[in-house]
Amino acid sequence: MVAKSNDARATERYRILHIFRAPVGGLFRHVMDLACLQAAAGHAVGIICDSTTGGERGERALSDLLPCLELGLLRIPMRRNPDRSDWRCLKAVGRRATMVGADVLHGHGAKGGAYARLARSGAAIRSYTPHGGSYNYRPGTALHRLYMSAEAVLARRTDAFLFESEYVAGRHRRFVGGPEQVTRIVHNGLADAEFAPVERVEDPFDLLYVGELREAKGLPYLLEALVQLRAEGRALRLLMVGSGPDAEILRQNVDRLGLGGAVSFEPPQAIRSVLARGRILVVPSLAESLPYVVLEAAAAGQPLVATRVGGIPEIFGQAAGDLIPPRDPVGLASGIRRVLDEAPEALDAQVQALSTSVHQRFSLERMGTEVISGYAAAFQARGDRRTVKVPELAAPRTA
Repeated sequence: MVAKSNDARATERYRILHIFRAPVGGLFRHVMDLACLQAAAGHAVGIICDSTTGGERGERALSDLLPCLELGLLRIPMRRNPDRSDWRCLKAVGRRATMVGADVLHGHGAKGGAYARLARSGAAIRSYTPHGGSYNYRPGTALHRLYMSAEAVLARRTDAFLFESEYVAGRHRRFVGGPEQVTRIVHNGLADAEFAPVERVEDPFDLLYVGELREAKGLPYLLEALVQLRAEGRALRLLMVGSGPDAEILRQNVDRLGLGGAVSFEPPQAIRSVLARGRILVVPSLAESLPYVVLEAAAAGQPLVATRVGGIPEIFGQAAGDLIPPRDPVGLASGIRRVLDEAPEALDAQVQALSTSVHQRFSLERMGTEVISGYAAAFQARGDRRTVKVPELAAPRTA
């Protein structure tokens, strides 16, 4: 680690490698924001991620991020599930960490967290942000027991847990135990520009879904709710924006339920442009950590109907009583109906109150500062008493 001077207040310039698998979704956004914040604060930052996922959109985002990556970008093939190729990846991560002289290996998600904590990297501290991942498997299942056992082993090689939600931290305490290591709850943060209201297009869709197209997102229950509402004579239309492994199954379900003319599918795109095209965002997930889509919609003053899972109640705060139980199409239909029938003035007041609350509690600056604070505490816990004065953080630009 390079110190600027011998003064006790001198700034420590960390050399940080962020390690994760897929350059897609909320985890990727979190890493991009964090990398920009840390680079703006004077730290040297690099990224190691998968070379087989992300597509053209991921390529563009990583290319745009390169000016912030003093330690460069390394892309190697990473499998989603445990695989023999993990050994090659571990060696590659260790070589990169040694080559750039990394002080901090920050793993994101189950796969990135495993690589960051198992790779050989000299004296670097090992930080872990789960982003849900293995903690979202249903308790009692064989996969849940397997992954929690793995997390217990990896916890012994973790210097700092930087949980993105109270929910995931609680799952860790319950199913893994501890931790006795440095622990922080570092919520995802938003830039001030994201709190500007979106201007809705003419003739918007009634309902929006934005995210991965897979069963764990609760999409079959959303389709059932839509069938119920249309049976009441409400000619509602749904726009589903995203991609995923269950896309074809969902399209088949749409046809089977007679919703062919009511549901449209589009590929992933910028969230604010999508929010402008719908009246209500529906998040029917069965499991989540702290989803950006909920934060972004709440910030922009978008009416929301969401399930009571993961860290979503942490986002809603005092309004968490409005959340719907998961796997409940009747409850989803009721929540959508309530928003549709709410008086405009009352609905505006509700969404503005949630936006204001999110603005007060979820900022990029706080996210960046708390992560650096976690690194510093981890060094101190290991007996390294070097202090860190964190420069003022500049928020990255948002689309």
